[in-house]
Amino acid sequence: MSARPSTHGRPGASTTEHTIRLPRPVPAGLAAELARRIFFVSESIASFRLLRGTDDAVYAVALRTGAAEPTAELARKLRHMVGADVLGQLTRPPKVIWRSARTADTWPGVFEALADRGAAFEAGEGQVAVGEPILTIMDRFDGMLREIAVAELGATEFRYPTLVPTGALQRSGYFSAFPQHVMLATRLRGDLDVYRKFTERDEGDGDVGEAMLAHCRNADYCLPPTMCYHTFHQYAGKRLPSPSTVVTARGKSFRYEGRYHASLERLWDFTIREIVFMGERDRVLDGRQRFLRRAVELVERFGLSGRCEVATDPFFCAADGAERVSAQRLLELKYELRLDIAPDATVAVGSFNFHEQHFGTAFDITGGDRGPIWTGCVGFGLERLAYAFVCQHGLDESGWPEEFLGGERGRPRDRGVDR
Repeated sequence: MSARPSTHGRPGASTTEHTIRLPRPVPAGLAAELARRIFFVSESIASFRLLRGTDDAVYAVALRTGAAEPTAELARKLRHMVGADVLGQLTRPPKVIWRSARTADTWPGVFEALADRGAAFEAGEGQVAVGEPILTIMDRFDGMLREIAVAELGATEFRYPTLVPTGALQRSGYFSAFPQHVMLATRLRGDLDVYRKFTERDEGDGDVGEAMLAHCRNADYCLPPTMCYHTFHQYAGKRLPSPSTVVTARGKSFRYEGRYHASLERLWDFTIREIVFMGERDRVLDGRQRFLRRAVELVERFGLSGRCEVATDPFFCAADGAERVSAQRLLELKYELRLDIAPDATVAVGSFNFHEQHFGTAFDITGGDRGPIWTGCVGFGLERLAYAFVCQHGLDESGWPEEFLGGERGRPRDRGVDR
């Protein structure tokens, strides 16, 4: 391994490049699994390149860092992640269970066009404010998904508070599976002297973050990574009255994505429509399958191209992370609906998950036989859905499917993205 000074990124910004050889080559089929974890190894990593051999396996990683982190420390962390989270996984291409009959053309520069017209504003890292037409597209898709959940599957709808108790995430096992995504909500300790010192510090140098964290003692709540944790917390310790319970909710979800955040594809702060299935095993699996089938019908109806495939979660630092990923693939516990956003790129707009009895056991939710229930969930990222829609159909409503518009063409149509 080696390190050498270089300049990369912003003009004048000093960076260091570290070339770290891996103890064992990562097979080509696991390169994507490696790539989606590297930025979480250290916040000092500004960019990376996978260095491949003639067999396309990854033999080394070139890291650029903006901070003076020793190469030996980076190598230790990177090699640990590779050994614990990647190399133990099965190497097989994702099983595709549906693929669109056609491949749609995609419009270039959609996010830039949204920003130029003031319909998208990057409010911070991984945070994007959106206006029209994204809001309308999000709401229309959400209305259709909610209708399927409530009218066809008998879901009860809830509107949950934003914050979820830290204890609920701990009980679920989220912290040990996905620590890289956790976002805590905290506050100043309730004490007059603390408030006074904080106020004086704020007026003195304006470093609010450092001043606040120095006086925070409360971490009882988190920003929810997805909506289903609210549902499991709601039903904790209860016995379900029927063989099947379906709950749906729309709300804000939060996952720290580090430097992986990009346009509307991957946000730290995003909106989810989620449907949770609880009860007997066969009913949960049937609910998941029925919703998957209806989602594919929607996609096909509106002329969207993509595929649905077996997928995995990004377990990180878990002792059995690689084994859990392999189990997800073998047992087909997770499917992802991916839509085209560029000739060589897709985005996951929906996931269809089967948790077995994990959450029933963790939250002591029982069924008719008084044993732990089975659970599953379906979730759709509404910003991603809207983004994929405009990437394929453009920003000008005149190019949208008539059925999606419902016959309403009320907004201006003269500022679409040029092909």
